[in-house]
Amino acid sequence: MAARNALLRHLRVNVNPSPALPFTTVLLRRFSEEVRGSFLDKSDVTDRVISIVKNFQTVDPSKVAPKAHFHNDLGLDSLDSVEVVMALEEEFGFEIPDNDADKIQSVDLAVDFIASHPQAT
Repeated sequence: MAARNALLRHLRVNVNPSPALPFTTVLLRRFSEEVRGSFLDKSDVTDRVISIVKNFQTVDPSKVAPKAHFHNDLGLDSLDSVEVVMALEEEFGFEIPDNDADKIQSVDLAVDFIASHPQAT
């Protein structure tokens, strides 16, 4: 153990952190640069979501609008809403967590969620 400590004492390299940029600032800046610009355009997301909802079997395409509520306006039940969310996951290439999927009850809520998600493609 004494030999190990003596060896480590000679192998240690002093590291002086830069006072100008703390580690967390550098880490946050790097993360934000990677994510910046990777979100989808909201109008494109709106068009794609409306197209998916219009093609759903039990929906009257003439009733689909950007503010349409799945249950109140389009007559979808809870199972239909789950199927719409699954179709959105497939279209945009990412999994929507169950707690977030439960909150998506209208076209505009779906658009807002997808447009703000960095993994949506």
